[in-house]
Amino acid sequence: MCAEPSAGRPAGWPEGVGRLVLEETDSTNAEAARRAGDPGGPLWILAHRQTAARGRRGREWINSAGNFAATLLMRPTGAAAAVALRSFAAALALAEALEALTGAGPEIALKWPNDVLLNGGKVAGILLESAGAGGAVSHLAIGFGVNLIVAPAPEAVEPGAALPVSVLAETGVRVLPEVMLAHLAPAFARLEDQFVRYGFGPIRSAWLARAARLGQRVTARTTGETISGRFETLAEDGALVLATPEGRRLIPAAEVFF
Repeated sequence: MCAEPSAGRPAGWPEGVGRLVLEETDSTNAEAARRAGDPGGPLWILAHRQTAARGRRGREWINSAGNFAATLLMRPTGAAAAVALRSFAAALALAEALEALTGAGPEIALKWPNDVLLNGGKVAGILLESAGAGGAVSHLAIGFGVNLIVAPAPEAVEPGAALPVSVLAETGVRVLPEVMLAHLAPAFARLEDQFVRYGFGPIRSAWLARAARLGQRVTARTTGETISGRFETLAEDGALVLATPEGRRLIPAAEVFF
């Protein structure tokens, strides 16, 4: 089974949002940074090939042919901490797009802080990068990487991390990158409108409804310590909340292992 692109401008594309498709670039987030000073509204940048893709903490992101690599360039208002909460909206939008394209439902889960799982394996990651001064953000780049066709080898991930999977192998559906973008862009636009109108509350509730290992024991590794406990909830500022033998812990940044 294969999801095919429609001719011309994708149906349902959000109004006022640009769309740029590149055959090759170093990284879509880097391309977004170079275009951050350009006039205009939000811009989606899709690349069929990246030569220097990266993930969180500067790790290499393996972007095989046929997989999805795109970045949304935005210029949001508000404090940096509030702007960063859009990572949860991005993960939700990605889950909704994958569900619409593949028919998978409960098989799709969200792993804190910004991974998407399919049948328990990592199918997608999200990377936020921003610039600004004085606590304000001048631009935000939300990078999306999805293993549509090929997943990296298991030995490419660190021990204890979710093993990589692909959409094709797990669902039998072959999704083309431009089709993925045509579903992801309107899904994010709807959630962005909700975020601007109503704040983080509705996004938080929807994210928790898809959260992986909610109520179960997980391990969070920060730069200074390893913390294990029951995944209790998501704090109102997006922090991971763990119930540990020493008490309740709020963790703003970490790598989570199952």
